[in-house]
Amino acid sequence: MQQVSMASEPVLSFEQRMNTGLYRKRRILNMLGLGFAMLSVVFGLTWLFLILFQLFFEGAQGLIQLPIFSMDTPPPNTEGGLRNAIVGSAMLAVSGLLIGAPVGMMAGIYLAEFSQGSWLGKVTRFLNDILLSAPSIVIGLFIYTLMVLPQGRGFSGWAGACALALIVIPVVVRTTENMLNLVPNTLREAAYALGTPKWKLVSSVTIKAAKAGLTTGVLLAFARITGETAPLLFTAFNNQYFSMNMDKAMANLPNTIYQFAMSPAANWHELAWAAALLITLAVLTLNILARLIGGKEHK
Repeated sequence: MQQVSMASEPVLSFEQRMNTGLYRKRRILNMLGLGFAMLSVVFGLTWLFLILFQLFFEGAQGLIQLPIFSMDTPPPNTEGGLRNAIVGSAMLAVSGLLIGAPVGMMAGIYLAEFSQGSWLGKVTRFLNDILLSAPSIVIGLFIYTLMVLPQGRGFSGWAGACALALIVIPVVVRTTENMLNLVPNTLREAAYALGTPKWKLVSSVTIKAAKAGLTTGVLLAFARITGETAPLLFTAFNNQYFSMNMDKAMANLPNTIYQFAMSPAANWHELAWAAALLITLAVLTLNILARLIGGKEHK
């Protein structure tokens, strides 16, 4: 009886299904959802383009009219540039990357290849997640208490580099673990079948297979710390003079922007816009480079 009743049900054509009330309701809801999503995208991109337009318009004038790369930061209402801040930012960011990236990569390799559900691996992942979401100002205060306050050491470039390294480490740990987990287990099994020891497998097979993803993670971490302000405010502080001594306070672009933007001096405002444009271009370049390297891995 059930088979007869099922066979006797009418089969609706596509046109008939389109005319049903349920189909029309779903279609209206789908159009409303797509329209809301498109409006949200347009709303967000509009503000983004307005910010970038203002930044490039104001910053380009400073780059063209001022000796940005040949003179140091000046007193108010005098001619000057950003040489000391550019060099200081580069030294702090590179030092932070060199300190944090190896530690993060080693921790990520351990989590992906050696932890195997151990309690130490679980604790490390938990602490890394906390550090990954920690506000940068908290990291700056921690390094300030640890390296600046004791025995009146004062502000220093090394303290700023250590603060930036603490921001680099969790990013590199997460990306390293994820990239190594994407390596097919068949590669590991083939290496084990040939009698390859564990350390040789990791150094010659899995890391080599995921080198593009690991490089992308390091570049993204470098882009993350390029524009950090709060950690440097408590550690490296700032310096109006040119200095490459990491034991003393160092000039840097983020704090220069903060200081100059709060000043009523017109020339300082121009330098602040130019510094903001330089940081934006640096972050944009690093992100594009990371995308290109990451895209090659998936081809």
